[in-house]
Amino acid sequence: MTRERVAVVTGASKGVGRGIAYGLADAGWDIAVNYFRDRDGAEETRAEVEKRGRRCILIGADCGEIEQVGPMFAAVKAEFGRIDCLVNNAGRQTFAPVLELREEDWDRTIKTNLKGAFLCTQAAARIMKEQGEGGTVINIGSGANKQPFLNLVDYCASKGGLEQFTRVCSCELGKYGIRVNCVGPGAIEIERTREEDENYAATWSAITPMGRVGNPGDVAAAVVYLTSDAAEFVTGQTLYVDGGLWTQTHWPYDVE
Repeated sequence: MTRERVAVVTGASKGVGRGIAYGLADAGWDIAVNYFRDRDGAEETRAEVEKRGRRCILIGADCGEIEQVGPMFAAVKAEFGRIDCLVNNAGRQTFAPVLELREEDWDRTIKTNLKGAFLCTQAAARIMKEQGEGGTVINIGSGANKQPFLNLVDYCASKGGLEQFTRVCSCELGKYGIRVNCVGPGAIEIERTREEDENYAATWSAITPMGRVGNPGDVAAAVVYLTSDAAEFVTGQTLYVDGGLWTQTHWPYDVE
C-alpha cells in the first residue's frame, strides 16, 4: 500500500501557489495551504483540492516570523503525521527606485521571500530528517534570480539570494535524502500581474520566444516533476519555466 504524501505550500491562497496546490493534489498529494491574510482565497483553494479527492488543511501564518512558523509545521505534522514536501512560494515585492526604496519595504520583502524560505525549510527539513525517508524542498524563484529588473531591487536581491540558498541547502541536506531545487517562472499571468499591467499577456508574449505568457499550471507541472521519482537524482538546480524568456542575453530591462 502506497503511503500518503503531504506537501506544505506557502502563499497558496491565490496565484501561482494555488496552481501548485492543485497540481500536487492531482498528482496524489495531500496539501497544507499556508496563507497570510487572504483566508477567503485559502478556503477557495482548499475547496478545490478536496474536490480533487485530497485532504487539505489551512494554516494562517507569517512565514517570516519564527514564532508562527514553528506552530505551523507542528500543526501539519499533528494533522497528517508527516511532511514530505515543502514549496516556498510566499513572496512580495516593492516597485521603487533604489534611491527611493524605504527601509521598511526592503525589510518586509527580504523577510518574506528569503528569511521565510529559510525558516520554513529549517522547520520542514528537521521533520523530514527525523522521519528518515527523505523529502523535497522547492523554492519558487523568478527570472529575477539572474536578470536585473529596474525598480525591483528588493525582489531581485531576495530571489538571487534564494537561488544560492537552494544550492547550499541541497549540499547540506542531501545526506538525509532531502532534495532542494528552485523553479524560476517567467512571465506568468495571475491576478497580481494583471493588476500591474492590463496588457500584461500581450506585453510579455511579444518578447517570450514561445509567443505566450505562462500560467500557474505551467509552474505546477515543474513542481510536480521535481517531487517525483523521475527527479530522484536532481538537486541544487534551478528549473526555469519561462518559454525561453530568460535565455535571452539582450532583453528590455524595463518593459513598458
